[in-house]
Amino acid sequence: MKITILTIFPEFFDGFLNNSIIKRAIAKGVVSFEVVNIRDYSLDKNHRVDDHPIGGGAGLVMRLEPLVDCLRAHSTEQTHKIYLGPRGKSFAQEDARRLSRMEEILLVCGHYEGVDARFADYVDEELSIGDFILTGGEIPAMAISDSVTRLLKGAIRAESTMEETFDDGLLEYNQYTYPVEYEGKRIPDVLFCGNHEAVKAYRHRESLLLTYERRRDLFDRRRYSREDCQILEDYLSGRAGESVQEAEAKKKGKKFLPR
Repeated sequence: MKITILTIFPEFFDGFLNNSIIKRAIAKGVVSFEVVNIRDYSLDKNHRVDDHPIGGGAGLVMRLEPLVDCLRAHSTEQTHKIYLGPRGKSFAQEDARRLSRMEEILLVCGHYEGVDARFADYVDEELSIGDFILTGGEIPAMAISDSVTRLLKGAIRAESTMEETFDDGLLEYNQYTYPVEYEGKRIPDVLFCGNHEAVKAYRHRESLLLTYERRRDLFDRRRYSREDCQILEDYLSGRAGESVQEAEAKKKGKKFLPR
């Protein structure tokens, strides 16, 4: 896969491309990156790419000509072009999977007060990483590039992506490592039983209940089997033992009340 990033701050990506999974994926030939300075396509002698908003208002708006010229110079008909802005669809794991199946994606980092609205006609979609304001699109570009790259074959071990948060609409179950007990906090005994089916069932229950407790928005979007419904019914009626959150609440002397 090729990932092209259009930005006015190309140096922003120096550390990102030279560390961890991204660096190894590049070395293996799994992914290639091209970071392009939009200023190189400015028609202004000072390489400005912004101007005042028409109709008045605070801040500056990125001009259309350098953006479009830069986009056209670094894309083809097969390139999937994405503008990173606050009006876009909220980026989710399903989007990471969708983009990872493409041969080439291009990410456009906005800046200032945004870009000329007509630029929307030149891209395939707009994506956002959340309902908050950032200085520019560089951090979203890194976040999306990272989430997509790690799904590419050969980037990391295949088993590392098999059971992860959001993959089946649930939060991932709790993970533990040694020591077995620390300051009275003990790893659940079932994880040492050697029965793979029992461990799998326990972890699924934990994922289900953690999602119910912490991310009701995710929980409400998912369809559940009869077995899942029974797990939740037992939990709410107190017949299936306590969850991690209930145990924590007890230690703090508080009563745990699910929403």
